[in-house]
Amino acid sequence: MQTYILRRMLMTMVTLLLVAVAVFTLVRLMPGDPVQIMIGDSGTDAQVAALRERYGFDQPIVVQFLRWLTVTAHGDFGHSISNGMAVLPLIWERFQVSAVIVLCAVVLAAVIAVPLGLIAAWKQNSRFDLFVIAAATLCLSIPSFWLSLLLLIFFGLKLNWLPVIGFVPFSESFWSAAQFLILPTLTLIIIELGALTRMSRASAIEVLRLEYITHARAKGVPEWRVLLQHVLPNAFAPTWTLIGLTLGNLLGGIAVIETVFTLPGLGRLLVDSIYARDYPVIQGCLLFTAAIYVVVNLCVDLCYPLFDPRVSLK
Repeated sequence: MQTYILRRMLMTMVTLLLVAVAVFTLVRLMPGDPVQIMIGDSGTDAQVAALRERYGFDQPIVVQFLRWLTVTAHGDFGHSISNGMAVLPLIWERFQVSAVIVLCAVVLAAVIAVPLGLIAAWKQNSRFDLFVIAAATLCLSIPSFWLSLLLLIFFGLKLNWLPVIGFVPFSESFWSAAQFLILPTLTLIIIELGALTRMSRASAIEVLRLEYITHARAKGVPEWRVLLQHVLPNAFAPTWTLIGLTLGNLLGGIAVIETVFTLPGLGRLLVDSIYARDYPVIQGCLLFTAAIYVVVNLCVDLCYPLFDPRVSLK
């Protein structure tokens, strides 16, 4: 097991290095001059040159990358060009908002989707199964921004149950903060419910066709025990993989949701930084997101033996 973990950690480091090269290169290919944007049209040539020297933009591209990689490896993501704040604390502050939404949404979606897919597989080709398939397909087909606007209009404007715009930190008021996060969390639950339900159903159908399920039924084992003790543990592995991928994707990819609901999350920070040509924040957000994605998938792989005894880490 230790050898497996060390090998995966080495692969993780190589992956992050390749991501760092790609992020640095792509950011430098973005149109626009961040120094000129920051200083405005009224800046003199001397001021522009001084600012370039301060941020290292006057150095060769290889020197800039090695300098950025060195300080990043020590946990220093630099300072924002737009507001001068340290990038890593800024990313961590925004990440906490995104993490609460994503974790709640993925956990609730999985709690609903796994039993729903299991029952639909058990009642394959029945009306209930057809209803579940149709509902899951509908969830997959709805654009997230359109669903967000519908929920805002219905629950916020029509019923006036939940706030429409703004955000209150949990440190100020837990209940007020929770009210602002209900609609974005509900949006993500509906969006991700379709994929998780379909995966759970497909995996359960494959397991239900195996011989040991027929043998268990022939021995007179109650159907609920067959589903819970034989089908669910063996069919959950593909769904667990999808949950890990979904969690990693959403932690860095809910910019649309955060923009619609005006939430100060990591995705919105990345979008605002792209518009401002804030290189340190863009690079920090992308590298941080990649690290979270890799760590989440590593944890998913390490948890496989807990759900399926047939899987070994050797």
